Amino acid sequence: MTAPLETRLDFLRRAQNADGGWGYFPHKQSWMEPSAYAMLALHADPAAKPAWERAWTWMRGLQLPDGSWAAAAAVREPHWTTALAVILHVTAKVHDQAFVRGVEWLLGVAGKENGLLFRVVQKLRPGIVELDSSVKAWPWRLGGSSWIEPTAHALVALKRSAAAAGQARVRERVAQGERMILDRKCIDGGWNYGNRKVLGHDLPSYPETTALALYGLQGSRDAGLSSPLETARRMWSQTRSPLAKAWLAIALRGHAVAVPEAETTAGDDILLAALEVIAATGALS
Repeated sequence: MTAPLETRLDFLRRAQNADGGWGYFPHKQSWMEPSAYAMLALHADPAAKPAWERAWTWMRGLQLPDGSWAAAAAVREPHWTTALAVILHVTAKVHDQAFVRGVEWLLGVAGKENGLLFRVVQKLRPGIVELDSSVKAWPWRLGGSSWIEPTAHALVALKRSAAAAGQARVRERVAQGERMILDRKCIDGGWNYGNRKVLGHDLPSYPETTALALYGLQGSRDAGLSSPLETARRMWSQTRSPLAKAWLAIALRGHAVAVPEAETTAGDDILLAALEVIAATGALS
């Protein structure tokens, strides 16, 4: 293990809150998103076993009665990070009732564009956005439209859960989520946050969302990803964003595309530190 990588792991171990979770920065309120990535980064680290077990107890306590996970102890409502909690259960090889309820919640959620009202508006005012409203994908929160990032995470969670949850039950939903991502690919070969075109104008893609789209499409068959993967490799070499660079490395390696190991950054951004470790170790591949 390289010295910079060990430094990042040590930072994550020291930055854990007393409740077992992590904030976006040290000593800040624990949130599910940075905590999940910190847990994934630390899972294979023997020195982090006590920290991981405390985090596991904290994370399990955030599950809501409907099977979803809350974003934080202070925000008790269903949240997209349910996908991260499911991924953590698969990583830990825990396929208990909490896991099953989380998978069930993911299978039951869809964006509001699948509703009648959205379809009526789309028919009356065509051209505002171009998307296939028949395809079910995932929103950030219940009642919202579907977006690339929560859809990507839900896809990864369901794909990794299929063997334990029942392959036939998730296959169709995974296929629909992949169709949504492919349907919204921008003209330049990457992905925007939500749509490829609005009011007749082609939208540009962004490195981080391109990476997340490709991350969600891992294992997809016959998806025609050669052009998007080339776009992602170009973005990796050009972006100045450490967060985008980490996600691009994770996505490209998930498609067996080699990229050089990027230098880890300094600073106290817990989410970034965790993703840099994940990118270097392949914890999400």
